Amino acid sequence: MTDWTAQTALARDWFETLRNRICAEFEAIEREAGSSAAFEYTPWTRAAVEGGAEGETGGGTRGLMKGQVFEKVGVNVSTVVGSLSKDFAGTINGASAEQNAFSATGISLVAHMANPHVPAVHMNTRFLTTTKAWFGGGADLNPPIPYDEDTAAFHAELKAACDAHGADYYERYKAWADDYFYIPHRKVHRGVGGIFYDHLECADEAAWEANFAYTQAVGEAFLAVFPRLVRKRMGMEFTSGDKARQLEWRGRYAEFNLVYDRGTLFGLKTGGNIDAILMSLPPEATWS
Repeated sequence: MTDWTAQTALARDWFETLRNRICAEFEAIEREAGSSAAFEYTPWTRAAVEGGAEGETGGGTRGLMKGQVFEKVGVNVSTVVGSLSKDFAGTINGASAEQNAFSATGISLVAHMANPHVPAVHMNTRFLTTTKAWFGGGADLNPPIPYDEDTAAFHAELKAACDAHGADYYERYKAWADDYFYIPHRKVHRGVGGIFYDHLECADEAAWEANFAYTQAVGEAFLAVFPRLVRKRMGMEFTSGDKARQLEWRGRYAEFNLVYDRGTLFGLKTGGNIDAILMSLPPEATWS
């Protein structure tokens, strides 16, 4: 079995660097709005899971900011090594009850905005190893009040990142996002989509380098487009009706993340930090 320790460290370094750049940009937006809000960083250490093996290590840092523009935004990074519980291992690519060792490193971001005209957003990229090694991730836009031009700009940036690495990547991963970010019991999509990819496997080092470059491009695309959308909408006037629409939409977002989201389940099943896992939930929501 290939030892991916060095590659995991390189991916971790990139995710941490991307976190630092994103948080700096978000804090700059708060400064532009006249706010002194800043991220607070809380480190955590992974807890062993029931049925796990000796030598489990890792943890991460939960970054959280509550400001004037970003009502609640979390940017988490984590790197963990250990074993999956035997009943969960069979659900993970390349793992089984008999071969349940794994490692995972990644960045996860969710931003809930104060102004209903500013879209909420999710972005996550990760590198995992079991008996296989692969990248996954994506980004999707979740506006309570959609604007066609914002949707087009978001998708255009992601398409450019995809097109540079695979001729069919954008159409495949856009369709995957449309399918994944769907709330069956509501019969609605969570937002206006984006891209979602998983099990982008690394058969050898050359494949790892290509997949890592693509994953980096996804992160760069997010950083290029989302702050631009925030600055465009954050000063718009909104009504109590707009706010009510936002709060109801946030309820849908919470339903998806608690019922269907794979990342939430993976974090809970692998001894992740509960506050970091559930940082995706909105600060306030309503259900009619």
